[in-house]
Amino acid sequence: MALDPLYANAIEDSAWEVPQDFEALFNWQYSDDRKDLLGLYSKGKTMQWDTDARIDWSHELNPDNPLGIPIEYFPLYGADFFMRMSPKEQGEALRHQAAWSNSQFLHGEQGALICSAKIVTNVPDTEAKFYAATQVMDEARHVETYKKLVEKIGLAYPITGPLKTLLDQVLRDGRWDMTYLGMQVVIEGLALAAFANIRDHGTDPLASAVNAYVMQDEARHVAFGRLALREFYPQLTQHERNEREEFLIEACYLMRDRFQNKEVWETLGYPMKECLEYLENSEGMKMFRTNLFSRIVPIVKDIGLWGEKIQHAYAQMGILGFANIDIDAMQANDMAVAEEHDARRAHVDEMMELGQSAAE
Repeated sequence: MALDPLYANAIEDSAWEVPQDFEALFNWQYSDDRKDLLGLYSKGKTMQWDTDARIDWSHELNPDNPLGIPIEYFPLYGADFFMRMSPKEQGEALRHQAAWSNSQFLHGEQGALICSAKIVTNVPDTEAKFYAATQVMDEARHVETYKKLVEKIGLAYPITGPLKTLLDQVLRDGRWDMTYLGMQVVIEGLALAAFANIRDHGTDPLASAVNAYVMQDEARHVAFGRLALREFYPQLTQHERNEREEFLIEACYLMRDRFQNKEVWETLGYPMKECLEYLENSEGMKMFRTNLFSRIVPIVKDIGLWGEKIQHAYAQMGILGFANIDIDAMQANDMAVAEEHDARRAHVDEMMELGQSAAE
């Protein structure tokens, strides 16, 4: 089904046209020297999965808390007007928050689908084209998966302004590395941190599994971006690296501001000024916004965009300390958590089969 009937507010346009101007690059060498990228390509081929088969979509969500997130994690928890609400009113707020966040995941994944197709077209190396082609399939599956989850929640939200602005910038830029930088590093890095919050703190098995499985794919996507950019950026002039650092700073501020959830508060009729003041001063929200960059900062350092200006900006944002995080260990954990979900699902299926056999 189309999502039109599920949007909390009517959307003006059902499509968004973004003019693009970039070269489609053919490579007649068909090189196979990049064993690191070809290794990722091999994993990309073998680790494809079917959302209908891997995820139990028969599970029903709790309408008052679709993701099973403890109410203490709700952005306005602690605000006077929210704490005075009835459990039913708070449950409605949790439902709208779940719909908003998963709608942004859905729209972001469509952006990733289009960006990965763009990478196939204009990245110069054959090995990179091969892996990016597997990512196109991954992103299509992610769009399918989050659409199913939004449908289960029964409510949708349009793309938020900051995310749309960043996607517009990434798609319009004709340079192949800027697509990597905007999508593989910033948007997907931020998404990984948000996915992990639901995967690790949510108690609903469906929502947790969705995010665990998507994160398993995203770990490879981020590794792909790191490999390509870590080799490319030392070749650029200092002016060119400065330009990319400025883009990163602007993008990080833009994505930090994305989490004000204005659309939710407006739809629910909450006092907007009071909501924004609370979010600005809430220690919990400050920590949440800061932790969202735990996946981005170490990658930015790793790919060599680590000049004084970006370090100063990250220090002002309170996220410079993430520079020394072991991103490889985090990505290995993403893979392991997904495998644990598979093991639990296999165990449940086995027990059900045994039960049916005993009944017969």
